[in-house]
Amino acid sequence: MTNPSSRTLRIGTRASNLAMSQTRTIAKMLEEAGQKVELVPVSTPGDRSSAPIAEIGVGVFTSALREALLANEVDVAVHSYKDLPTAPQPGIVLAAVSKREDPRDVLISRDGLTLGELPPGAKVGTGSPRRMTQLRALGLGLEIVPIRGNIDTRIAKVTSGELDAIVLAKAGLTRVGKLDLITEVIDPMQILPAPAQGALAVETRVDDVDTEHLLRSIVDHEATRVAVAAERAVLATLQAGCSAPVGALAEVVEDLDSEGAVVERLSLRGVAATATEGDSVQILRASGVADKHEADRLGRTVASELLDLGAGALSR
Repeated sequence: MTNPSSRTLRIGTRASNLAMSQTRTIAKMLEEAGQKVELVPVSTPGDRSSAPIAEIGVGVFTSALREALLANEVDVAVHSYKDLPTAPQPGIVLAAVSKREDPRDVLISRDGLTLGELPPGAKVGTGSPRRMTQLRALGLGLEIVPIRGNIDTRIAKVTSGELDAIVLAKAGLTRVGKLDLITEVIDPMQILPAPAQGALAVETRVDDVDTEHLLRSIVDHEATRVAVAAERAVLATLQAGCSAPVGALAEVVEDLDSEGAVVERLSLRGVAATATEGDSVQILRASGVADKHEADRLGRTVASELLDLGAGALSR
């Protein structure tokens, strides 16, 4: 393992409660390895706007952190990996991907009802086009309401009666200690998570090799890294931004090789939504399995299947 540096690592993070909680998990890992750290809150355009993500653009929660990193104002940047654009940023390297929290979506409903128990016309809030389209495709007759805001703001819309339920990422609720509010953990067969949901991306400057090696040795989790690489390859191949109606979930699974020996392989499922007549949507599905070192190729293959099914409408 790389020896911890005697200098204090400045870790850039968004200032929200969730972002600070996420960053503290990385800081704790480094501190337990003997590394001195300092958290540096950075305000991002996404934090300063209440407009839908689709309107204010991809990277609204990550651009300011990356700028601070390139300006040498921080040494490390911690992101919700699903917020990162798929295009690489010159001068910045992905040093580590920490072990993923449960990537599934969850329901918080006012009356303790599950998705299937909500009556037709029930108002369900989410800020994600991916969740909106998959919820509509379930055919439950729900009224899907677009919302923005932090976790507490969204939960308040349920407790106040403004909404009957909301859909959130379980990982976020885990990190802020609100798992007791969950009504239902949603099966990925109903709603497939966003690519990289539940994972944290830890970046540093390309020329800061010592910090990169330190983060890789202490923070990086290989199974999460390869799974997320496959999921994000789906997103990149579809030329879809992080707010697009695309879901992907990869898992390292045990399989048998040609000689009957147990080996680890990567299994990937992907979905993409396309609009049909009226307000209805069509959900396209594809899946595949490959060796762990072929994560990128697996993601591109699954995306190609989705394109063949008609997902090309996403990039127009």
